[in-house]
Amino acid sequence: MTTIRNPARERLQAGELALGIGLRQARTVDIGKAMKACGFDWLFIDMEHNAMDIDVACQISVAAQDAGITPIVRVPGFQHFHATRALDGGAMGIVVPHVDDAETARKMVDNCRYPPIGHRSVTGTLPQIDFQSMPVAEATKLLNETTLLVIMLETPKAIDNVEQIAAVPGVDVLLIGTNDLCMEMGIPGQVDDPRIAEIYQRVIAACRANGLYAGLGGVYEPGLMQRYIALGMQFVLVGSDLSLLMAASRERVQRLRNVS
Repeated sequence: MTTIRNPARERLQAGELALGIGLRQARTVDIGKAMKACGFDWLFIDMEHNAMDIDVACQISVAAQDAGITPIVRVPGFQHFHATRALDGGAMGIVVPHVDDAETARKMVDNCRYPPIGHRSVTGTLPQIDFQSMPVAEATKLLNETTLLVIMLETPKAIDNVEQIAAVPGVDVLLIGTNDLCMEMGIPGQVDDPRIAEIYQRVIAACRANGLYAGLGGVYEPGLMQRYIALGMQFVLVGSDLSLLMAASRERVQRLRNVS
């Protein structure tokens, strides 16, 4: 019997942390295997704040599947073709930025889920099932069950509507884009503001009430991350390839500059 493994979803279902790394600079398919070796569970393949094209994103996605790390693509917009091309090309999850209301969340479910949940168009055999020939009903059911749909909340309006968004069938994760949220609240960069913790608690409660998972993005100070994880954040974006590369490089240079 054909199965599809989604390591990030498996972590979430087990009540564990699912840790992801953002890809902004990486352009080669070995990045999935490298990040798997570092212990990450998912790749955040960013096509919103990135010049990466769909071909590179899909190649990284297919290679990531075989490496045992979940490829998740953040699409740049709500049009159906952004999500479906990435999914047809090998992504095992979609992140949708700037979702402010339940209507938009339902639209993205329609784009990303096959009937009877949504209205995603059926294509030929897919890399997620190793290009095997399967009955359409079996393949689409399996893909619906294993694909992650991540909705980003990045404005006060989104938070005001969080209970309605969380109740939309077909959504898996509500991921808070904390940097944009802080900007919209007039407190740019203040990710440790007490109001942010209150928002996190509200989102976590909405997720728990609807069987979803709460996600943390835009907070990268380890102590603060641990505090928010303790509240109930499970789907955690740890940082980006560029930020972590630069941090490690600075540390190495400073260490060697200080050698007497």
